[in-house]
Amino acid sequence: MGTQNTIANTIAHHEPRPLIQRELQSEILRAAREMPAVGITGPRQSGKTTLARMTFPDKPYVTLEDLDIRRFAEEDPRGFLNQFPDGAILDEIQRVPDLFSYLQSNLDNSRQTGRFILTGSQQFGLMQGVTQSLAGRIALTTLLPLSLSELKRSSRIEQNLNQWLFRGGYPRLYDQAERIHAWHRDYTSTYVERDVRQLVNVRDLRDFFRFIQLCAGRSGQLLNASSLAKDVGVNHETIRTWISVLEASYIIHLLYPHHRNFNKRIIKAPKLYFVDTGLMCYLLGIDSGEQIQTHHLRGAIFETFVVSEMLKNRLNSGSRNNLYFWRDRAGHEVDVIIEEGQKLVPVEIKSGRTIASDYTRSLDWWRGVAGEEAGPARLIYGGDKTLKIKDVQYVSWWELPWYAG
Repeated sequence: MGTQNTIANTIAHHEPRPLIQRELQSEILRAAREMPAVGITGPRQSGKTTLARMTFPDKPYVTLEDLDIRRFAEEDPRGFLNQFPDGAILDEIQRVPDLFSYLQSNLDNSRQTGRFILTGSQQFGLMQGVTQSLAGRIALTTLLPLSLSELKRSSRIEQNLNQWLFRGGYPRLYDQAERIHAWHRDYTSTYVERDVRQLVNVRDLRDFFRFIQLCAGRSGQLLNASSLAKDVGVNHETIRTWISVLEASYIIHLLYPHHRNFNKRIIKAPKLYFVDTGLMCYLLGIDSGEQIQTHHLRGAIFETFVVSEMLKNRLNSGSRNNLYFWRDRAGHEVDVIIEEGQKLVPVEIKSGRTIASDYTRSLDWWRGVAGEEAGPARLIYGGDKTLKIKDVQYVSWWELPWYAG
């Protein structure tokens, strides 16, 4: 009992500080009304714990990052869970994998919905536990860093594209007066030295850091594992493993080609994108928003931002990821294809502030090939005005995610 009382005293009930309203909250509340448990995954520092505690202020909160609490959960899982007859928020639950099996029986013994809220920043551990033990008992959600629309609603951002690209969306950078470059440096160092070691055995962390930097320089490009392996000095399989690690910890995501080929020979490799442009800019050695304006990768940074906003919009609404791209072997490409029912909506992305006459060249070609399957064309650009020219909707970056399906 002494151990239990000590741990119970560490469980926090105090109110979290009011922060930016997250769009995912309504989806989490809906899921909690329907399922015994709700899982919130996402990268470290994306706001998972804050969101969980703001959404369920009356639930006990316990983090399994705490060594004493983790040891208790490992040695006496039933006793640990019995402390919470009405459920709790269990933070970083993947740190105690065996707890999933005991949680299964605990949930099955009650008909109450929304009892346990589970968070995790490593997709491998959480998904493995869910698949093996909690299938049919948990609704899974994903919280990425702040979206542009969340920040606009909170009046925490000015209409400055370069500054937004440089800062990125991690909440801490809007909650406190953090130095942007220093925060991303510390985040990267902690991620490489802590999370990477938990996920995979990396002999030389300098190689892995170099690998992440190279991935930042390839955001928006086709994934070429062989090229990365050559540049890092490791084998092809190691790169494949490391890519999975970056995916599992939500540093990158892969955009896959749409399967519809329209009788063309299409590319089958996915495109690599960073989830957050601020982290991408740090890894590229960019020190300020002003540097982005003339940087040779400005177009890739802007494209990364737009694709990330599309993905956030889907995940925050609890919808499946319906985003793809299209490219044939002759070089014809559409940056994003949104699958909306029976229609395929083509989206082109241009970082320029001024609309150029050749911006719609790829859209026009693809719509001619796709015929009736093509939905209304959209072009996201770096300018300030949203307008329609002929049959193409030009959407300002500031209006995102107005376009998203």
